Amino acid sequence: MSNPELALLMLGSFVFVILLGFPIAFTLMAMGVMFGYYAYYVPGQEFFDSRVFYLLSQNTFSIMNNDVLTAVPLFLFMGYMIERSNILDRLFYSLQVALRAIPGAMAVAALITCALFATATGIVGAVVTLMGLLAFPAMLKAGYDEKLSAGVICAGGTLGILIPPSIMLIVYGATSAVSVVKLYAAALVPGFLLASLYVIYVIARVKINPKLAPRLPRSETDIPWGRVILLLTQAFIPLAVLIMSVLGAILFGLATPSEAAAIGALGAILLAVSYKAFTWARLKEAVFLTARTSAMVCWLFVGSWTFSSIFSYLGGEGLIKEFVLAMDLNTTTFLLLSQVIIFLLGWPLEWSEIIIIFVPIFLPLLAHFNVDPMFFGILVALNLQTSFLTPPMAMSAYYLKGIAPPHVQLWTIFKGCFPFLAMVFITMFLVYVFPQIVTWLPDVLYGN
Repeated sequence: MSNPELALLMLGSFVFVILLGFPIAFTLMAMGVMFGYYAYYVPGQEFFDSRVFYLLSQNTFSIMNNDVLTAVPLFLFMGYMIERSNILDRLFYSLQVALRAIPGAMAVAALITCALFATATGIVGAVVTLMGLLAFPAMLKAGYDEKLSAGVICAGGTLGILIPPSIMLIVYGATSAVSVVKLYAAALVPGFLLASLYVIYVIARVKINPKLAPRLPRSETDIPWGRVILLLTQAFIPLAVLIMSVLGAILFGLATPSEAAAIGALGAILLAVSYKAFTWARLKEAVFLTARTSAMVCWLFVGSWTFSSIFSYLGGEGLIKEFVLAMDLNTTTFLLLSQVIIFLLGWPLEWSEIIIIFVPIFLPLLAHFNVDPMFFGILVALNLQTSFLTPPMAMSAYYLKGIAPPHVQLWTIFKGCFPFLAMVFITMFLVYVFPQIVTWLPDVLYGN
């Protein structure tokens, strides 16, 4: 049954309902079942004999049976265990001491800590909150500029969305049928490029205006290099080795993402034990948080696949495709249009809803515009950095405001995010102009 007008009503109703605050996963399922019942309606048929209920049950089984998504709870568990291993304060302090000769050493150390910790956990809210409690007050106490300090924490905390092992890339891979291994390889260079631009920006700003980040007293930094190496060995190296081991196993084909995630989860437990932070209560809490987040992702998939199946059956996908093709866009303008839409969607929606619900609308158009789905996925991952940094719905800023000292205003945090937001746009521009930034490593590792 083709009824494109009804499909657009379905999409509009969904957006309206979620803006009212209803749970997204169950709103998707409800909309899919309601409009699907109408689409599959047969006069005289029993209520539960409608094919929409068969579609819902089949989608549920397919999601729960998806091997790719097995890596999600394992990587989440790895992140939650690392978060509870009491490594963050040691990591920040060791990097701060090691980088003491660099302008804005504390801010640079905070960025590197955020990047490493965000990579290990992939949970933006947790990284921003923990670093906001640890590094933000320390920077303010040292006389660092409020805006610069806030921007460092907010921007650094979002890097886990992009840098592998990213949960977002796993979800995108399952949605688009793109190899997660290739996505990880494709994301490495852009991810480290963005992190490097953050660091370069901080050093340059402080070099131009040293008042933004005064040097720490010699009494706090005059530590022998032997002691510095010991601190790095105890804090930085174990976590870096764990992350590199997991990534290396995936990128070099030694293990699937699910197998590497399982090893990473075991490594996180051993790391917590080695830091004497492993307790039954913390293990139970990590398992509970993993189960809750994994359930959210899985039910989002069930709801979105049901919703998108009915949306496509009613002709909505074809209508959008015809509309876009009628605009006579070239590849560049199509990419710009799609990224602007995703940028705007990032204000009211979380990354998971954008990836699972709206990105699939663009996927059928990629072949027409000769856009590699892998390249498109990395652009989306970069773009989603902006959703955490752009007012009025910059979630990183709200996470930080929730634990910042009372005198730090929300608008101050917003202003601190703007320069780092510019770094994201510069990285996206570089990726547009030099797509080899994305494609080079996958080509080297896996061929064209």
